[in-house]
Amino acid sequence: MAKDTGVVIRSSSLRDKKVLFVVSGGIAAVESVRLCRELRRHEAELSIMMSKEAEKIISPLALSWASGESILTDWDPEMKQLDRYDVILVAPATRNTISKHIHGIMDSPIMMALSAARGSKTPIIFVPSMHQDLFDDPVTSDLLEKIVDEGNYCIIDSEKEGRRKQPSPIEIVAKVAHISNSSLPNRKKIAITLGATRAPIDSVRAIQNASSGKTGWAIAEYLFMKGHDVNCIAGKTSASPSFNLPNIHRSGSPEEMLSQCIEVAKNSPSPNVWIHAAAVLDYTMPAEVGKRPSGQESWKIELKPTLKHISELSQHVGECIRIGFKLETNVSEEELIQKSLDQISKYGVDAVVANLLGQIGDSEYPRARLVNPDGSFKVLNSQMDLCEELEKFIS
Repeated sequence: MAKDTGVVIRSSSLRDKKVLFVVSGGIAAVESVRLCRELRRHEAELSIMMSKEAEKIISPLALSWASGESILTDWDPEMKQLDRYDVILVAPATRNTISKHIHGIMDSPIMMALSAARGSKTPIIFVPSMHQDLFDDPVTSDLLEKIVDEGNYCIIDSEKEGRRKQPSPIEIVAKVAHISNSSLPNRKKIAITLGATRAPIDSVRAIQNASSGKTGWAIAEYLFMKGHDVNCIAGKTSASPSFNLPNIHRSGSPEEMLSQCIEVAKNSPSPNVWIHAAAVLDYTMPAEVGKRPSGQESWKIELKPTLKHISELSQHVGECIRIGFKLETNVSEEELIQKSLDQISKYGVDAVVANLLGQIGDSEYPRARLVNPDGSFKVLNSQMDLCEELEKFIS
C-alpha cells in the first residue's frame, strides 16, 4: 500500500465519517486521485472500491497512493463491501452502474455494497459523468429520478463541451459532507451577512468598506459542510466561495443588504441563527448628486449615519441565536473585549467575534476572540478554529 502524506487538513467536517468511495469505469475516473485527496483534507475515513472497467482508466496503485488505503477490486473473504458506512460516494457513476443498482443486479463487490447500503438506508451519492446525448436519453432521466425517489442523491454539473462532466472535487466533497452531516442533531437554518457595502458619493464615485468577504465565505462553507441550511446575504466581495453555495443573495449598498436581510427573515421557516459578519458602512451621503467635475483642489463631503442592521433586524428575527462582529484598531485587548461587551449589551447579541485589524493575517497573533456576555472569551488562533468554535456555539 502506497501512502501520500502531503495533505493539509482544511476542516473537520468529515471527521469520524466512514466514507466508501466507489470508482466505476467512466473516463472521469482520472479525477479520483484529486477526489481522494480532497476527502482526506476534511478527515474522512476512506474505503475504496474500483470496478474492472475503472482499472482500465486509472491504476489501483494511484488511488492507494492518494488515499493511503488498500483498494478493493475483486471479491474478498473479508467482505468489506458489507461493512457499515456513513455515506457511499459513487464517482464517476456510469449509467451502467446506476442501472444495475436500480434493477438490483449484484454481479460485483460494488453492486453488493450498493445493495447493502439501500437495505441499511445508508445515503448513496451518485455523480453521473457521460456524453450529453446519453444524459438526454429519457432512460437516463428515468434512472436518475428513481435514484432520488429511493432517498439517495445525484450531484450533476451543468453541460460543458457537450458532456456532463464531474463537478470539481471541492464541490463534490462539500456536498458529501453536507449530506452526511445533515442528519446530526440541532442542525440550524443560518443567515450570514458578509463582505463590504458600497454607497455613491456622486453619480460615478463611491465609498466602500475594506472587506474581501473571505472570512464570511469560509464560515458559510464550513457551516454548510456541517449539515446546516445556510443563507448568505453577500455584499461586495473580492474573494469568492470555493464551491457553489446554494442560497446566495447579493446586495451592494447598506440599504439593499438590510432589505435582503428582512426578506430572508420573513421566509418560512425563518433562520434561527444570524451571523453578522458583513462590514456595513456606518456613514453615507444624504443624497446622490451628479458627477463632481475633476480637477478641483478639494472636496468637502458631509456624510450621515446609516441604520444599524443588528438593531433594525431585531423586530424581524424573533427568538434566535445572533452573533455580531467587532473590528477595532489601535486598542488593547482589554478595550476590544469591553467594546464587544458593549455591543452585546446594546443589541442583545449572544456573542461577538472580536478582531484587531493589525493582527489579522499575522500568525504571531490570534485570528479572533469569541466574546461571551459574561465577559469570558476564547482565543481563536486560526480561521479553522473560528469556524469550528462558531459551529459548536450554534449547535
